[in-house]
Amino acid sequence: MPRDATQLDPSGVYANRFAGKREFRDAMWSVLCAGFFQKYIPESSHVLELAAGHCEFINHIRAAGKTAVDINPDTARHAAPDVKVVLSSTTDLSAIPDGSQDVVFASNFFEHRPKPDIVRTLRECHRILRCVWGGVQHVPPGKLLVLQPNIRYCGADYWMFFDHITPLEEHSLQEVLEQTGFRVRAMIPRFLPYTTVGKPPAPIWAVHWYLRLSFAWRFFGKQTFAVAEKVP
Repeated sequence: MPRDATQLDPSGVYANRFAGKREFRDAMWSVLCAGFFQKYIPESSHVLELAAGHCEFINHIRAAGKTAVDINPDTARHAAPDVKVVLSSTTDLSAIPDGSQDVVFASNFFEHRPKPDIVRTLRECHRILRCVWGGVQHVPPGKLLVLQPNIRYCGADYWMFFDHITPLEEHSLQEVLEQTGFRVRAMIPRFLPYTTVGKPPAPIWAVHWYLRLSFAWRFFGKQTFAVAEKVP
């Protein structure tokens, strides 16, 4: 895929930003998937991750079908054998058939895109997610899960990364989701801490306990988590 000369090389940015933290991040995402995200994703699901990067989420989630989408060619190198990799912009998911996915997951991504690209990406997510017609019982509509830094709680730290473009918080996130064909079913304004960049890795046992002690989220949580479902 030709690279826009005005854009940074995503493989270089990602490698530099998380240098020396690959092992910790892999272990952290294993805990996050098993201890939190899996409850939103039945193991029979077909799941697609937007901007999958090094595939920490998609490698660890349990699902019948797993797809990673990214423009970074390094993504294929990091994907587990059961993950299908699609090298594509999220604004054009034409390689993914209509209604073929049960869940789409996006983590720390939308702040990197201009608003028109966010809207186009969400419309593509709406297209590829399953839609239930006629009120079929026991078959829920497709879900979009979003983990997103919240500028209200991050403050100036939101801009510590050069490639952050669009500030979002829970209200603006809900508004754009509702305007692109989704119904928000759950919103946790304060969930995970903001970033591991520039900080010594926490012990993995602390991640386990953080997920269990939800009262701590209101003090340390600077990322919002949203669950939205596709509206026909």
